[in-house]
Amino acid sequence: MKDISLWTEGDWIAAIAAVALFAVLAIGGVISMRKSEEVIGHPRGLFVLFYAEMWERFSFYGMRALLILYLTKFWLFSDGKASLIYGAYGSLVYITPVLGGYLADRWLGQRKAVLFGGVVLALGHLAMAYEGMQGVTDAAVKQADFAINVFWLALALIIVGSGFLKANISVIVGQLYKMTDTRRDAAYTIFYMGVNVGAALGTILVGYLGETIGWSWGFGLAGIGMVLGLIIFVVGKPALKGQGEPPAPLAKRLETTLYVVGAASVAVIWFLIQYQDVIQGLLIVCGIAMLAYTLYEAFKLPKQARERIFAILFLIALNPVFWGLFEQAGGSLNLYTDKFVDKGGVPTSLFQSINPIYIVIFAPLFAALWQFLGKRGLEPSAPAKFALALFQVGAGFLVFVWGAGTGDPAVMTGVLFVFLIYLLHTTGELCLSPVGLSAMTRLAPLHLGSFIMGAWFYMTAVGSFVAGKIGEATGGESGEMSKELTLSIYNEIGWWTIGIGVVVLALSPIVKKWMHLDALGEHEAHEELAGDAELGEPQAAGIHPERK
Repeated sequence: MKDISLWTEGDWIAAIAAVALFAVLAIGGVISMRKSEEVIGHPRGLFVLFYAEMWERFSFYGMRALLILYLTKFWLFSDGKASLIYGAYGSLVYITPVLGGYLADRWLGQRKAVLFGGVVLALGHLAMAYEGMQGVTDAAVKQADFAINVFWLALALIIVGSGFLKANISVIVGQLYKMTDTRRDAAYTIFYMGVNVGAALGTILVGYLGETIGWSWGFGLAGIGMVLGLIIFVVGKPALKGQGEPPAPLAKRLETTLYVVGAASVAVIWFLIQYQDVIQGLLIVCGIAMLAYTLYEAFKLPKQARERIFAILFLIALNPVFWGLFEQAGGSLNLYTDKFVDKGGVPTSLFQSINPIYIVIFAPLFAALWQFLGKRGLEPSAPAKFALALFQVGAGFLVFVWGAGTGDPAVMTGVLFVFLIYLLHTTGELCLSPVGLSAMTRLAPLHLGSFIMGAWFYMTAVGSFVAGKIGEATGGESGEMSKELTLSIYNEIGWWTIGIGVVVLALSPIVKKWMHLDALGEHEAHEELAGDAELGEPQAAGIHPERK
C-alpha cells in the first residue's frame, strides 16, 4: 500500500469516496435492523429499492467511466472508432428497456424482470474483468485475440440486463404507494438520490481501481457492486409487500420462454455492437416508421389532441440534439480530458463523477425554482425550458473552447473548464430531462401513452449514437484525436446548438399553444390523457394549466 505521505489528489478522492460508501452502507445496516414496517415515514421496501438501484448505478456508471479509455488503451482502438463504439453502446442501452418494460408489463412482472436483469448485468460486469492477452502493442494482433469476443459478450449482457432492470425498478417504487399518497414525490426524490449517489461513488472507485491498479480490478469491483445490489433485492423481497408481481398467474413454461427471449436478445446485441453501421441503419428505418405511425394516429384524433401530438413530436425531435452533445462526456470529452487537461494527478475517469454530484446538489434547487416561478405565473413553458437546455449545453462547449485557448497540444487546458462544461451541461439536463418526461406523460393520449414514452427514449438512443458520430469526427482521418480539430468541432457544435435554441425559443409560443394548456385540466378530469396514473400529482414541471 502506498505511503500516505505520497498520496496524490486522486488517492485522496478515492479514499473519501470509500469512506462515504461505508457511511451509506452503515446507514443501510441500521435501517435493515429496524423492526418497524416504515423508516422515516416511508415503507421499508423503498430502501430495499434504494440500495439495489444504488449498487446497480455504482456498477453501470463505474464501467461507463472506464469504457472509452479501456477501448483505446487496452484494446487499442483508434479514438474515433472507440467513440463510435461508445455511442453505439449508449444507444442500445436506451433501446432495450422497451423490450424489458413490455415483457414485464405483459407477463413477467417488474420484480422478476429486475431479478433477471440483475443476474444478466452481474454476469456482464464480471465478464468485463476478463482481459486476455497482455502487453500486446499491435492493434491488429490485439483485436484478433479471442478474448475480444468475451468483451463484446460482456457489453451485450450489460445492455440487455440494463433493459430489464432499468425499465422496471422505478415502477415498483410507485407501486409501494397509493396514487393519492402525498409521499410519492418524496419517495422518488429519495430513490433518485440513490441513483446519483451510486453513480458518483461508482465512477470514483471503479475508475480509480481501473486506472491505477488494473482494468480487471475496476470492472471486478463493478461486478461485485452489482452482485451486492442483487443480494439486497432478493433478501428484501418481503419488504416489497407483493408489489411488482406478474399481472396474471405465470406458467413455468411461459416464464422460461421469456427468459430464453432475453438470452436470445443477448446474441442479437452481441452482433449489433460490433457492426455500428447496422445500428445506424436500424435507427433511421425504425425512426421513420415510428414517425409515420405517430402521424397516422395523430390525424385520426380531434384538433386539440392532434396538436398535442405535434407538440410532442417537436419536443422529441430535440432529444438527439441535446443528448448528442451531452453524451460527449463519456466519449470525446473523456478522451480530451485524458490527453489535454492538466488533471493534477487525478485519474481521468474520476471526472465522470462531476455530473451526478452536480445533480444531487442542483436537482432540489431547480425543483424549488420551478415551483417558486410557477406560483407567480413566471415559470417558462416546456418548449422554452428545452431552449434553455440547448443554450446551456451549447454554451458549455463554447466556454470550454475559450478556456482551452489554443489548439497547441503542449498547452494543457485548465481543469476549471472541465468543471464549468459539466456544470452547464448538468443545469441544461435539469431543464430538459425531467421536463420532457413530464410533458410526454401529460400530453400523450391515453392509448398512445406507452408508445410516446418509448419514442422519447428511442430518440435519446438516437442522441447517444449521434454522440458517437461526433466523437468519431474528433479523430479526423487518422482516427487519433487532435486538440485543434476537437476544439474546432466543439466550437462549431456549440454555436449551432445555440442557434437551434434561438429557433426553439422563437417557436415556443406556438408549441405552447399546441399543448392547449387551458383545456388540459378538463381532459385530465375525464382521464383522456396519459400521466395521471403514472404520476399521481396535480401538475408537472412546465405544465401549468390556467384556472378558469
